[in-house]
Amino acid sequence: MFSGAGGMDLGVLQAGFEIAACVECDKFCCETLRETILRSSRSTKVFQTDIRQLELSTLNVGRIDLLFGGSPCQAFSLAGKKLSLEDERGELLFEFIRFAHAIKPRAIMVEQVKGILTAKDLTGKVGGVFETFVHQLENLGYVVKWQVLSAVNFGVAQRRDRIFLVASTNDKFSFPSPTHGEQGNLFLPTFKTVGEVIQNLPPPKKKFDTNEIPLDSHFDITPPRDCERIHGVPEGKYLSSQTHLPKEQIGGLTKKDTTKFLRLDRNKPANTLRGGEIFFHPTEDRYLTPREYMRIHGYPDDYVLCGPIRGRSGTAKNLDQYRQISNSVPPPLAKAVAEKILEVL
Repeated sequence: MFSGAGGMDLGVLQAGFEIAACVECDKFCCETLRETILRSSRSTKVFQTDIRQLELSTLNVGRIDLLFGGSPCQAFSLAGKKLSLEDERGELLFEFIRFAHAIKPRAIMVEQVKGILTAKDLTGKVGGVFETFVHQLENLGYVVKWQVLSAVNFGVAQRRDRIFLVASTNDKFSFPSPTHGEQGNLFLPTFKTVGEVIQNLPPPKKKFDTNEIPLDSHFDITPPRDCERIHGVPEGKYLSSQTHLPKEQIGGLTKKDTTKFLRLDRNKPANTLRGGEIFFHPTEDRYLTPREYMRIHGYPDDYVLCGPIRGRSGTAKNLDQYRQISNSVPPPLAKAVAEKILEVL
């Protein structure tokens, strides 16, 4: 459910499951899913539709061991307006209940932002949305467990904390233990860094040299003015904090603009990749490319994205490649949780 670009799908596949069907409404995400399915010779069905309009009787997918997905997070994100169920996207969370009731999977895995824990229900009760969701799963006979997991703890070069909820028909499930830790941890390998995961990529093709998006999505779309504005910003810093730079270079940015014109640090994991802003390369005066985003997110190099590569900010009806990645679940994190579910099943 809510398959997006298929990051969660990929992790579940790597854990040892087969995927019967994907449900996704975004045009370009569906193109990405179909291309991935074709390249891997799988028989997965893709339903390109508003999930609320999907009649479950048409799925015809047989017995299902695992129902999984991450519904849109904007209604619950702490960085957004926090409208919760007053935003129709917030109501999509409860499509999991409709599907679970009809399909009766042996287990369910849901990913969401941490804001879901405090989201108000329609009576104004803090945490009411999550509480209701858990109770409805329990009423269907599931044992529900949840935990905040950070992608950086599972081999992803990115600090990204998300809630994972797992509902199963017994009490045997337990969440995976971290595979990576802070520098100095004697028992775990050190967190992966931005420099580590993007270091061996060739120079990207540039938008101003060709209009054709390369298959590997290693494509530099940085406008000349943004190249100028990021110049002089040190690694790990953002433009608005560089008060020694000319005022016309900082422009209308304020001290609160910590994600705008942010240059990542080679020696650290990335900040959470987001759809609204594109981070800059650690040493070059340009945006990171979608392929570099994919490396940071934990996608393999043979994974192909479809659709346009749009600029740094703005809104669009369909998701460009940056948004497809940043909206997705990092595959290594999805794999780690799915492997523990498979053990129980």
